[in-house]
Amino acid sequence: MKGYMYILLCDDGSYYTGSTNNLELRLQQHFAGEGANHTKKHPPVELLYYEEFDRIDEAFYREKQVQGWSRKKKEALINGENEKLPELSRNYAQYGRPLTSVVSTSSTTDASGA
Repeated sequence: MKGYMYILLCDDGSYYTGSTNNLELRLQQHFAGEGANHTKKHPPVELLYYEEFDRIDEAFYREKQVQGWSRKKKEALINGENEKLPELSRNYAQYGRPLTSVVSTSSTTDASGA
């Protein structure tokens, strides 16, 4: 059974990420106020992005992955800017870019301290 991961823009500017095996029906439910709690409180305005999978469990896994992403990383995905995804990962945000070369900042002095 096919599955879909999707991202909706809600009326408060937030993004809702979900998964389903019937995208058309699930969107109808969200827009009718019958979807998830988030979309009941913050009605969806637009479907921004979706991915299709061969199996629903793959779509569910992808949903959980994308839900953990920052807003900027989700926007890069939505805009097709896949080259930005690695640099927007939390690992880079937390630890910075990997070093490509090491620069020594130590100085050397002789035993006399001169």
